[in-house]
Amino acid sequence: MKNNVYDSTVLINAALDDTQIESIITRIKDFIASNNGELREFENWGRKRLAYMVNKSKIGYYAVFRFDAPSNLISKLDRLYTLDEQIFRFLTIKLSKEALEHIEKNKTLSVAAEEEIIPTSVVETTEEDIKLKTEDNDNK
Repeated sequence: MKNNVYDSTVLINAALDDTQIESIITRIKDFIASNNGELREFENWGRKRLAYMVNKSKIGYYAVFRFDAPSNLISKLDRLYTLDEQIFRFLTIKLSKEALEHIEKNKTLSVAAEEEIIPTSVVETTEEDIKLKTEDNDNK
């Protein structure tokens, strides 16, 4: 069976402490791996303010998983998300080739931008410079 690339965004209860959130994330990673999936990338977006109340909470914890998996894994993963009361919302999508190319292009651009260091010049201002500037302003 051919594996597809999926992107799964999960909204977890932010009221949990970090160890509980990490255990939920680890459980999802292990579930993907144990069902013939391979995790490509994990992004931890952290706690974010929600646009509206979800399960009586104004803050949620976001985690994004990008993985290769057979299509039958998605229904099992959705069931795992649904049965866990600490997972408020989730969205799993299949990524197209164009989307993957776009993601890779953005990654290379961001890495290149981080590597490029633009030196900044430091200019010392002396008391004489300040006096000259104030005199210039007074003359105007």
